Parts: sequence; structure tokens; C-alpha cells
Amino acid sequence: MRYEFRIAGVVPDALTEPFPELDSAPAPEDTRFFGTVTDEAHLYGLLNRFQSLGLHVLEMRELPG
Repeated sequence: MRYEFRIAGVVPDALTEPFPELDSAPAPEDTRFFGTVTDEAHLYGLLNRFQSLGLHVLEMRELPG
């Protein structure tokens, strides 16, 4: 499954490094992370990583096939 995570604010490069399995794309008001999520445990692990780094997830969605 491919997911997109929309994070509040522009995330500095140092905080994108803990997510090697995801690509990131900064925008003026947020940062998008996207990539393959292998299973539910991986999904919750990503959400926990965002939270532990103080990153606020605005939106999370599964991308079409």
C-alpha cells in the first residue's frame, strides 16, 4: 500500500532522514511524505516516529493503486 502523510510546516532535511523508506516534498505550508507502507505495524511505527520527532500529522491517506 502507498500512503501520503501531510506534515505541518516545512520539515528540515535533518528530520526527513529518520524516514529512509519515504520520499518527501516540501510545500510552502507543509511537507508531504509518501511511499510504500508494508503493513499495519509499519504504519503505526511511522506515525510514532513522526510524533516522537515533534512532527504534527495533518492528514494521512492511502494513495490509489
